[in-house]
Order: sequence, then C-alpha cells, then structure tokens
Amino acid sequence: MQDHGELIARAQAWLAEDPDPETREELAKLVDAAPGSPAVLDELAARFAGTLQFGTAGLRGELGAGPLRMNRSVVIRAAAGLAAYLKGKGHTDGLVVIGYDARYKSADFARDTAAVMTGAGLRAAVLPRPLPTPVLAFAIRHLGAVAGVEVTASHNPPRDNGYKVYLGDGSQIVPPADGEIAAEIAAVRSLHDVPRPEGGWQTLGEDVLEAYLARTDAVLAQGSPRTATTVYTAMHGVGKDTLLAAFARAGFPAPVLVAEQAEPDPDFPTVAFPNPEEPGAMDLAFATAREARPDLVIANDPDADRCAVAVPVGDGDWRMLRGDEVGALLAAHLVRRGVAADGPRTFAESIVSSSLLGRIAEKAGLGYEETLTGFKWIARVDGLRYGYEEALGYCVDPEGVRDKDGITAALLVTELASGLKEEGRTLLDLLDDLAVEHGLHATDQLSVRVEDLSLIAAAMRRLREQQPERLAGLAVTRAEDLTKGTETLPPTDGLRYTLDGARVIVRPSGTEPKLKCYLEVVVPVADRAALPAAHAKAAELLAALKRDLAEAAGI
Repeated sequence: MQDHGELIARAQAWLAEDPDPETREELAKLVDAAPGSPAVLDELAARFAGTLQFGTAGLRGELGAGPLRMNRSVVIRAAAGLAAYLKGKGHTDGLVVIGYDARYKSADFARDTAAVMTGAGLRAAVLPRPLPTPVLAFAIRHLGAVAGVEVTASHNPPRDNGYKVYLGDGSQIVPPADGEIAAEIAAVRSLHDVPRPEGGWQTLGEDVLEAYLARTDAVLAQGSPRTATTVYTAMHGVGKDTLLAAFARAGFPAPVLVAEQAEPDPDFPTVAFPNPEEPGAMDLAFATAREARPDLVIANDPDADRCAVAVPVGDGDWRMLRGDEVGALLAAHLVRRGVAADGPRTFAESIVSSSLLGRIAEKAGLGYEETLTGFKWIARVDGLRYGYEEALGYCVDPEGVRDKDGITAALLVTELASGLKEEGRTLLDLLDDLAVEHGLHATDQLSVRVEDLSLIAAAMRRLREQQPERLAGLAVTRAEDLTKGTETLPPTDGLRYTLDGARVIVRPSGTEPKLKCYLEVVVPVADRAALPAAHAKAAELLAALKRDLAEAAGI
C-alpha cells in the first residue's frame, strides 16, 4: 500500500494540472476528505494505482478524475503521446481524423485531441457530429490520414468512455505501436508542456458521411432483392440516421424504429448495459417487433460498429442469433454470391469464434485465417475479403472499412434475408442447411463480471496450475497456454483446450471487468431429420462444459 501522504501529494499534483472544472471539483473533494476517511483513501488509491493502458480496443474506463479514469487530462496526455509517435515516424504535418460518439465528455475529448494535434504541428479534422465508429474508420483511408481517433466506449455502461487509435491503414493499433505510443504518453511530464491552441483544426462537412454512404453500395449485389422488413434499435447510440440513410439508399423498406431507444442518450435509460448481447437489452425491440411483425430485428450497439440480428420463431416470439450464427450466414451468403477470382479471397475470424467459418471457406476453396481477439488483428489479414468475431462484429467491406461495421453488416444480412424470402425461406433454414453440410457448430459463452479484477487473475492462475483433464465428459486432448504464442499467433493472455468434438478458450476481457470462456461443440448431422437430436445433444454438452469449467476455474 502506498504512503498516504505520497498518495495525496500525487492527487494534488494531478489536481493542479486538471483543465476540467468538473473533475477538478470532484478530485478536490476527495483530497479534502481523504485524511479522515479510509474509504476515501481507498478511492484515491484506486484512481492513482497506475494509468489506463491500451487494451483490445484502446483506452477505456470509467469517467472521473485520476490517471486510472477517463478524463480530459488522460486524453490530452494520450493525444500528446500519439502526436509524438506520429512525428517520430516522420508524419510531421500529417492529417489526424477524429470522431466521437454521444457519451458524456466525448465531444470534449475530441476537441482536446484536435487541439493537441494542431499544437504539435499536425493537421486535425473532426467529424461533423457524433457518428458511428465505422464512419471514422472509413474517413481515415478516404482522406489519406496518417492516423485516426474515435472517442467511444462502444457498448460499455453509461459511466464509461474510451479512446480508440487507428493508424493510416485504417486499422486499430497493435504491438509494437501501442507500446511505443504508451512510452510517449509516459514521457509527457506536465500538461503545461502540451500546446493546445484554441482553434486551427478543421471540422469536416457532411461530404465525408456522404462518401461513406456511397461506399456502402459496394456491399450489396447489383439487382439483388431488397424486400425484407426490419425493426431497428440504435440502443440510445449514434447509428440511427446513418443506418436509415444507408437503407434508403439501398432501396430497402424503411426500418420500424424502437422509438424509446432511437435517439442518442448518454444515460442509456432503458438498458442496464447498452449491449444487444446483455439480458433485457432487446426487450423493447422485441415488443416493437410483436406489433410490426417484420422479417428481422436489427440492433446496433451505441457506436454502431456491431450488429445484432433476431428472427421470428413461432407466433410473436423472437430469437437472437448468436454472433457465430450471423458470421456463418454472411459467409455463406458471400460464397453463394461468388467471390471474385481476382480480388481478396480470405475469410478470417478470431480464435474465440466458431470453427464453422473455416469449414465454409475450405469447401469454397477460399483462404482462411485465425487471429487473436479483436478487429485490430482481423483487419490486418492479407487478402481479407470478410472477417467476423463472435461478439457481433462483422467486416464485410475491408477495402472501405478495416474494422467491424454494424451499418454495412445490417445491409448485407437484410439482403440475405430478402433473397431467402423470395425463395420462401428464412435465415433459420439456411442455418439448418449449414448444419447438415458441415455439422452443427453450437457455441456459447460463460462470462463472469467482477468488481475485483484479482479474481480474474486467480481464475487464470488456477487453470494453469490445475489443468482440467476432462470437461463435459470429454477428454482434453490438447491444452495450450497462449501467453507463449503459437506458430500462427503472437502471445496473449489466454488458454485454449481442444477436446474430442469441442473447444474451449478462456481469456480476460480486454474491454470490461470480465472473465470470458468461449465454448464450441460440433455434432455431426446426417440429415435434416437428425437436427432436433443434434441440437439437444449440443445443448447438453454446452451446459456440461459451462458447469465443469466454472468448477475448474473456481468462479
């Protein structure tokens, strides 16, 4: 435990530089109350025990004062570090494009970043208003920028914000760039040393959004059916206007909006977590769908880089498709449409996603690669035609957006549903086809949210020290500690178990205080009549995997 006097001195030094009246007031109250309150000292220690680090998706954390919170001081330092890194790479007057969502402080963080870039001699351009993250990823390549920043916490709780960094190829940073930028951030001694002029940067016009929307034309096949009807929720985020414009441009029926969640609201009042995967998040969308009776329900997360899809089952009931199911459906659709022989021909996914994509690619004679978790890895695959991740992320136009894109994914899945509708079929029918052709690939996730991050480290340590020999009655035939890397993957904090007909991966989340366990079972299917039994067996195996893995990890 650090000395209380030293802790308070560090907080006072931070306070003296803080440019934000709100966080200054917050921290001043903590400093004043700290000497007589162990609880306040603990709170200060939690804020000053280190600094936010680049994770799976850049910086992300709770809003508040201190180096382990998201605030203007942290953002200014991050921007200064990025500027120093870019100049060190020879980009002395390069363009940096900055986007932001509608969360608390996002616009402030974007302006601070633009000011720091301008003060460092770089050129800065800020998107015209809160827009989806894929618009920023597109703008980097479209404008020939040397880097981009998106201020967003994606699907995190309302109290969070974040800071994604992209380089000039339009993909998110990976090692060694993240470490080099972090070193430059650490080298910033004082905020007073960081020039931040009042102006001098450019605010982009609507033409950059129009260029993105024009690029969405490349996603759809010319003359394809456009008849599927949808209900859409923006989950209180920034996706609505862009998605509606893209759907209108494509000629799809106008989506029916979930009115309560249509407009940006940083409080996210109707959901505990603004993530379509979380229990209850889709309840209002399903209620709207029961009235509108569309072919699909589509949801974006708050920064619209993810896309969730739900389909009708029975009379008035709806089922969310898993990210792996949508990932396989879009791959099958692209194969059916035909992949150009003279263009990109590789399908890619992260190691935590279903192995079904590899089966689809192999049968189609296409390339296939697995990467570490995150689109910062998927987007870098050579010859990428399509990439996806089980957490509702799909890259369907890598030449336009080298990141997951919930707008173009929504277009492509609606095109697929339209074509099936013309045949009197549904997305579920196509999933059944894939199960008969390749075996039923059923996936699930055991996800444990914690308040104490040490519990995650303890679970990983326990699994490493006491490797399970059997899970769900299946022998563990291979156990890999991914911290050592593999022939095809760089090191990462994770464990992978291969079983007879199953696979398990365990890793700490890079964006939330969660331990995530990704489960897959593969059950052979002789014909469509065998599907109900295969689904029952898969469900039984997945439940047993969850139970046994939780026991093995002590969670």
